[in-house]
Amino acid sequence: MLSDKEIVCPNNLLNVAHRKKGVVAGIVNAGKPLPMLSVMDAVKEDLIIPIFIGDKEEIQKCADNLKFDISKFETIHEPVENNTAKVAAKLASENKIRIIVKGHIHTDVLMKEVLKREYNLLGKTRLSHIWHMTLDKEDKPLIITDGALNVMPNVKTKMHILKNVINFSKRIGNERPKVAILSATEEVLDSVQSSLDAKEITELAKKENLNADVFGPLAFDNSISKKSAAIKGIKNAVAGQADVLLVPSVEAGNGLVKMMIYFMGACAAGVVIGGKVPVVITSRSDEATARLASMAAAVVALD
Repeated sequence: MLSDKEIVCPNNLLNVAHRKKGVVAGIVNAGKPLPMLSVMDAVKEDLIIPIFIGDKEEIQKCADNLKFDISKFETIHEPVENNTAKVAAKLASENKIRIIVKGHIHTDVLMKEVLKREYNLLGKTRLSHIWHMTLDKEDKPLIITDGALNVMPNVKTKMHILKNVINFSKRIGNERPKVAILSATEEVLDSVQSSLDAKEITELAKKENLNADVFGPLAFDNSISKKSAAIKGIKNAVAGQADVLLVPSVEAGNGLVKMMIYFMGACAAGVVIGGKVPVVITSRSDEATARLASMAAAVVALD
């Protein structure tokens, strides 16, 4: 059942990212093979100018093994893994780097530093995570949010997540995205809190005149399948043709994304948006291709 399909980075994302060439990126705890390989790929694509943060000897060793010449890039020696997050957050606060890329470090350690008010990296909306999902090089993306950062968001947080993903969608060329507010059902049921939240978000999106088609509750099948929506008699601008799935909880989003990766060979480009610097927080087990796509997504997310 597990897919053996080669994961490929989508051209649509790379093409948009190429418009903002040479973005300075802080690579947090960089001295491991997979982070270094993906950075090498991003440099070849002219997406980023890396500043390596971590154990200088380990970083150079990884680069040498990959035959990656890093002599013209800055390396900041910080041998203590958790301290590398502090270095990156400080650099971002001083506008010395424009994106933060997670290397071999725990996500909670990195995000704890990014969220500290002393660095002034928070924007007007709450931070949220998006996954830009594709199967092939020319594939139309499906965006899933938030499956990595906000664990059990309430309606107020989901509205921040919604506004962030609408903004990102516009940056990849989708001027009016179709956003499905997911639940386990398309019915509004008192016993299913996510369905109540979805109804409220739909009403708020209309009231605030957001530049997107937003509808919920919708179950997964009638969000993405026109056939399923037709059989169930669901008629609205989103049903069966969603560009974005706004999930009810981190478990739902994480499960959807991991199933697409492992069963379908999807490329998952993941990035935290909504702050002053995009933050790439891929899994430490993610392949270099997905990491490259994630850096492209971060470049796209820049103002």
